[in-house]
Amino acid sequence: MNFLSFLKNWTLPVAMLFGTVAYLLFAFIPALDSVGETMEPFFDTILPLFMFFILFVTFCKVDFRALRPVGWHLWVALFQIFFVAMITMAVLVFHITGDNLILLEALLTCIIGPTAAAAAVVTSKLGGNLEQMTTYTFISNFITAALVPVCFPLIDKSVHIGFWPAFWMILYKVCLVLVLPMGLAYIVKHHFLRLHRWVVGVKDLSFYLWAVSLSIVTGVTVRNIVHADTSVGFLLLIAMLGLLLCIIQFAVGRYVGHFFGRTVEAGQALGQKNTAFAIWIAYMYLNPLSSVGPGCYILWQNCINSIELWQHRKHQEK
Repeated sequence: MNFLSFLKNWTLPVAMLFGTVAYLLFAFIPALDSVGETMEPFFDTILPLFMFFILFVTFCKVDFRALRPVGWHLWVALFQIFFVAMITMAVLVFHITGDNLILLEALLTCIIGPTAAAAAVVTSKLGGNLEQMTTYTFISNFITAALVPVCFPLIDKSVHIGFWPAFWMILYKVCLVLVLPMGLAYIVKHHFLRLHRWVVGVKDLSFYLWAVSLSIVTGVTVRNIVHADTSVGFLLLIAMLGLLLCIIQFAVGRYVGHFFGRTVEAGQALGQKNTAFAIWIAYMYLNPLSSVGPGCYILWQNCINSIELWQHRKHQEK
């Protein structure tokens, strides 16, 4: 019983540890190497399905009539744009190249990336407003779609992307990730009432689905870090800067939120990023090595999420 309580209370760290150990076992034990290669396409396929069901379950709990912008949305959006502008201007003004450019690109992808779709899951667990968080998730994706085709050609002259093709490509991915599960959840909530009651009746279903997907994502992240074509020192530098950035974004978000009585929501909105998307845009448009930044960021943001959940649980116990 104590072991089950431990798993329940520390689901996210256990999920990350399991993903890390599983990858290392399959990668470095010769007898399991072929099994790992066989399973890799399977995990690549099921991960998007997990994210779809996580969001479907979460959106089943949303009051669709309450999805509207509020005051803190504007300020969190402005801070995201401000941070992106700072990185972009630093590259342009100081003519940064080489490894220093890769470092800034790694940080930029962690800033310019949209709010994680799973941020709504954590917000709900922390007692935050699910509708406000869901609304900002959509807003942040539009911001990202506008910023990427503007900023990336400025910082990396080898990037040749038109604004509208990139904008519509990103919005297409947003539709697949966010709009489809929301549309299905809306239909189920209003037309399949028995199924809807069952979905919302399973306690923390979306959270535990997310924990499983986090194990897979962590394994993929560790793989990318292990196979990164650079020195250990440079990887550690990217990781440490990613940690610093993660703390800053969560802190600034919570600072903005306290003016509106929404510290949880604003903190998650600015701090918790869609790192899978950030890794994709790094590979697609920038130096592939910069993808290590969002790869490390996913570990840091979930460490912070674990601390927040622990603090929330202690507060409830009191």
